[in-house]
Amino acid sequence: MKRYRASWVLPISEPPIKDGWIAVDRGRIVATGRQSANRSEAELDLGEVAVLPGLVNAHTHLELSYLRDEVPPAPQFVNWIRGVMAARRERPDPAAPEILDAIGRAIDEAIASGTALVGDISNTLVTFDPLARSALAGVVFYELIRFNAPEPEALVEQAAADIGRLVATERVRASLAAHAPYSVAPLVFRALRQVVDRDPFAPCSVHLAESMEEMEFIRSGEGPWRQLLEDVGAWDPTWVAPGGSPVKFLDDCGFLDGRVIAVHGVQMTTEDLERLVARDVTLVTCPRSNGHTGAGAPPIEDFYRSGVRIAVGTDSLASAPDLNVFAEVATMRALAPGVPAAALLESATRHGAHALGFDADFGTIEAGRLARLLLVDIPPGTVDVEEYLVSGIRPEQVRWLEP
Repeated sequence: MKRYRASWVLPISEPPIKDGWIAVDRGRIVATGRQSANRSEAELDLGEVAVLPGLVNAHTHLELSYLRDEVPPAPQFVNWIRGVMAARRERPDPAAPEILDAIGRAIDEAIASGTALVGDISNTLVTFDPLARSALAGVVFYELIRFNAPEPEALVEQAAADIGRLVATERVRASLAAHAPYSVAPLVFRALRQVVDRDPFAPCSVHLAESMEEMEFIRSGEGPWRQLLEDVGAWDPTWVAPGGSPVKFLDDCGFLDGRVIAVHGVQMTTEDLERLVARDVTLVTCPRSNGHTGAGAPPIEDFYRSGVRIAVGTDSLASAPDLNVFAEVATMRALAPGVPAAALLESATRHGAHALGFDADFGTIEAGRLARLLLVDIPPGTVDVEEYLVSGIRPEQVRWLEP
């Protein structure tokens, strides 16, 4: 067993510990505490660092990493989506060397900036093997996009069979996801819910209430999303707009529950947030991406005020400058100065681990958790360590504990 001393230890499950220590045995945390006057000779001093759990990037798209700097910002979300679709058509092979190379570099970048666990959205499952070979843990969500679906059950069963052929590990698992209410048919949502329910621990993801165009489409069946579906030959003339909000629509479909990860929520109302709280849904916010895509600025303070569980995602490198969760948290702090720093850090660790089903191993520094711990260099004499950590941490300040 090894015992480490640090200027600050942030268990997340309790307040920060100044001059704290952590005991580690065989890769797992045994205990934590505050340094006594008589230091143990066997103690390893980590110096002027804050020790915290590895971060959780609860929503990203690693397979889009090759689109870094290729899709410019857009004033309207649908315009940005059209740009992504055009860029992807230029490289139709998901296993092309340049795409795989970009995935590998993105994984390295995520680890270097402090990420231990990811929720990765994939339309091709090409990211599963690279993740399984890496030091990251995570869930690869096989995302379904099908608005006009004559055989919804067969579509979902085929997707389930595809992920069933993957060789899951203790660190990397696969599950299903629906893209969004404007791109997935109601019967596909219901079929997906039925398949996911076969595994009582499997999470599920969906982009939800991201843009004004989405709100308009669900309310009236008109607008830019209707035009896009018609343009790509995916429109279903039998579909009837449900009215109301996208959150109400999915709730009425029976889709929302405690294993659902709702991503973005930029346009959610107070009533929508109350529904998420009632269904125990986790909401993942990705504010830097929202600004790039034209979705708008998420109402971060409203999110926290509602009591919904909040996790943090960077989204993809097609819409974010990097995969640094610390930078995402700093943006959240700028948008919501009234939210306590402790709550932001909990979102970037504990809540993301819970949403992805990895909270037995990640998210907090507690006995029994994996010792996948982050060391962040901090200035000597730092008093408010939580506020410092949400102010913007650079990758060069970060390293991993090597127990």
